[in-house]
Amino acid sequence: MSITIIHTADWQLGKQFGNIPGDPGAALRDQRVKTVTAIAQLAQARQADAILVCGDAFDSNTVAEQTLRKMLLATKQFSGDWVFIPGNHDPARAASVWTRAQALRPARDDVQDNVHFLVHPEKPLTLQNGALAILPAVLERHHEADDLTAWFDDAPTPPGAIRIGMAHGPVPDCLPTDEVHNPIAANRAAAANLDYLALGDWHGTRKINDRTWYAGTPEPDRFGSTNPGNVLVVTIEQAGAPPEVEEVRSGEFVWKKIEYSIHNDADLDALTLQIRRLGADVNRLNRLLLRLKLDGIANLELRQKLDHWIAEWKSRLHYLEVDDQKLIAKPTENDLDQIARRGFIRTASNRLQELASNLENPDRDIAKAALMRLYQKRVQG
Repeated sequence: MSITIIHTADWQLGKQFGNIPGDPGAALRDQRVKTVTAIAQLAQARQADAILVCGDAFDSNTVAEQTLRKMLLATKQFSGDWVFIPGNHDPARAASVWTRAQALRPARDDVQDNVHFLVHPEKPLTLQNGALAILPAVLERHHEADDLTAWFDDAPTPPGAIRIGMAHGPVPDCLPTDEVHNPIAANRAAAANLDYLALGDWHGTRKINDRTWYAGTPEPDRFGSTNPGNVLVVTIEQAGAPPEVEEVRSGEFVWKKIEYSIHNDADLDALTLQIRRLGADVNRLNRLLLRLKLDGIANLELRQKLDHWIAEWKSRLHYLEVDDQKLIAKPTENDLDQIARRGFIRTASNRLQELASNLENPDRDIAKAALMRLYQKRVQG
């Protein structure tokens, strides 16, 4: 019997995005629930048998009840089985988001029989009349020293059943991380005779081997992740057959980083073109979050243009973060003449230039701002 699953993880519903204030952060929080609905609709359209959520469905065990209810309502968009395991953000403690979800089960409008919260260690779940066996690694704490998938090796399942493991944690030596908590053996799929091992924790889609994959977060949530914003559609024709794994784009927002040197107007024009191309790649600029790190040398006229440029692009992108600590303000003689040719003000501007150019000066930003203020006041009259 062929089985098709949607493999996803790391939704982190309720994530606050404290570093992105105001409406942009609120929109990111709302989108995470909308993405769950989109996953459900994808599963329904593909006639999947189950959606496997491999940990960190929630950002913490203390998420607001409204967030929990919104997620449960989103599950109604898919009539197949939903299978959840806890992650390091939402471990299956005695009192957790999972016990709260279970408490809602009597309210039939909130939780259906096809939603399974696997919170009991070493207890498999059999679905599809015994054709599919799910082996969950259940985190009961944020951090475990032992490999909680070890029991998979000897776990009995119905004859001929497709065996799928679910776990949340790093595979040592297979990821660019030094994380040692919640380890998962790289050969677990082979050792446990699994047809597929569905993993969560790593926020980018990543193949460990033919039968072991990280789905990554379906909605990107940080700068620097590699290949986030996907779910995996996995089809297994029968027990022992190799899985067919398809990456499907699910993310609404795109997070990018750019490092750029500014020295003249042409550089600024080229940066503008680069951002417009990024916007074309993501279909629209207002779903792009950009972290821009600038260096170079700019005179006061160029610095003023750059400030206007930043203000404009902050209004056009979903979010723009600019780090210009390494962009040196170096006024030309003409810039300084615009402020004052001689006298006290010229002396002050010269001193501010010295302070603004000193990378070790703790008041460098104040000096830069004061110098620009003098320039703008003189130029604008």
